[in-house]
Amino acid sequence: MSRSTSRSPVALLTLAYLGFVSLGLPDAVLGVAWPSQRDTFGLSQALLGVPVAIAAVAYFCSGLLAGRLIQRFGIGLLLAGSTALAAAGVLGISAAPAFVFILLAALVVAFGSGAIDAALNTHAARHFSPKHMSWLHAAYAAGAMAGPAIMTAVLGFGASWRVGYAVVGAVLAVLVLAFFAARRLWEAEPSPPHVVVDAPVGAGPVPLDEPPLSGISILRDVRVWLQIAVFFFYTGIEVTAGQWSYTLLTEARGVDETLAGTWVSAYWGGLLAGRLLLGFVVERVGQVRMLRFATVGVLIFSALFAIPGQAWGAAALPLLSFSLASIFPGLMAETPRRVGERAAPHAVGFQVSASTLGVAAIPNVAGLLVERFGLEVVGPVLACCALVLLVLHERLVAITREA
Repeated sequence: MSRSTSRSPVALLTLAYLGFVSLGLPDAVLGVAWPSQRDTFGLSQALLGVPVAIAAVAYFCSGLLAGRLIQRFGIGLLLAGSTALAAAGVLGISAAPAFVFILLAALVVAFGSGAIDAALNTHAARHFSPKHMSWLHAAYAAGAMAGPAIMTAVLGFGASWRVGYAVVGAVLAVLVLAFFAARRLWEAEPSPPHVVVDAPVGAGPVPLDEPPLSGISILRDVRVWLQIAVFFFYTGIEVTAGQWSYTLLTEARGVDETLAGTWVSAYWGGLLAGRLLLGFVVERVGQVRMLRFATVGVLIFSALFAIPGQAWGAAALPLLSFSLASIFPGLMAETPRRVGERAAPHAVGFQVSASTLGVAAIPNVAGLLVERFGLEVVGPVLACCALVLLVLHERLVAITREA
């Protein structure tokens, strides 16, 4: 354990958990705010996907630069600065005079969030146990659950969506002060020279004396492509359900706005609950078996949510997210076993990129279909993507067994 973690392990863990909460806090607010925001600026329904896509691109670029930024500024200062960017972007959305300014602010928020994500995962992979890695991702879900809850409460009191963003921005600003004050706690000893520290959790040390594999060479492995596809559809399902469900429930199924916002918060709460339990049950159930159960659950509950005109379908949302919860960390943990220790770092990078593309593409496709066929098409989009996810994962399991 590093000097920093031995000096103040509780304080550092607390900061890490708060960091993941700050990462999730602004991510899911748009889904609840969208109907009001759309009416304010006179926008078409399909434009919901535009800020999501812009944010995904900025997030991807920020992640690419994060390694250099960590080396230049250190994790503590980068965390404070990136959270400040996210806070400024959220506050900018609250004051935006036109939709184009919301798009610019979304870019700022995502650029800050991408650096936070990379910095926290880098430190956690080096210094925290796999149990805490799972629970840190649960903290992200807690933040993602809190954002819609705040916006729902604000709208329920009859206030503007701008007030909801202002509250979220203020919370992030307070976290900036905490992160800046504690920035030196993140200083740590260098990692041993014989270990690649940015390998995924569960991969173990990778000797540096072996010749490196190129990213292009591992793309000859069909398992890598299958994992890329699985991550693409997984994140597409997660974000599409989180961002479109509020509008679908309120405008197509007649659900009260406060109740619909509560169901959206429950959706992100299911993700939180699933990831909390992951740390306790994965060793008993087994990673592969748990992932197979999860993909079946995603198909069942997305199909239930897709039944048109049924307000009770909202109850499937938290069960859908509970099923989704184990997929991302579980697939990451399985990557070294499936593609090999040396190929794993490249494969993980491709998977993260595929996740970003899924966030950008599938909610936008849903938006285009909504414009043509109406809001109820969101459910079938989710169900079709869930079926593809299940088939891809089963094929991946079969090929891995044969290898």
